[in-house]
Amino acid sequence: MHEPGTLSRGEDGAICIRAEDEHYFIPAEDVRSLLLTGKATPVLATRRVPRGRGQDIIEGYAVVGSGRRSVFFYSRAGHFLTPMVNFLRVARGEAQSAPLFPLFPGDAGAGI
Repeated sequence: MHEPGTLSRGEDGAICIRAEDEHYFIPAEDVRSLLLTGKATPVLATRRVPRGRGQDIIEGYAVVGSGRRSVFFYSRAGHFLTPMVNFLRVARGEAQSAPLFPLFPGDAGAGI
């Protein structure tokens, strides 16, 4: 079955997001802010520039659902969600990765 995306833990506690063919991340300090306040936090991507390291640009945002049971991701690749328990396990390093599910069936990222 086609998996529309995954979460994994990156360097220094950042959350790496692979959705379709796009790669995004949430820095560790923003992960903590997202979990503590539940408010929207930016989802970033690194764009390579000539003769440079790259530049982090905002490509979407992540927000905790109103019932605090899921985390929603909105990006150019589509709209996704993952259960809060999966997000927490990846953020704590208890799991290597977790799946992303399309928010709307048939959406860009649903793989249909």
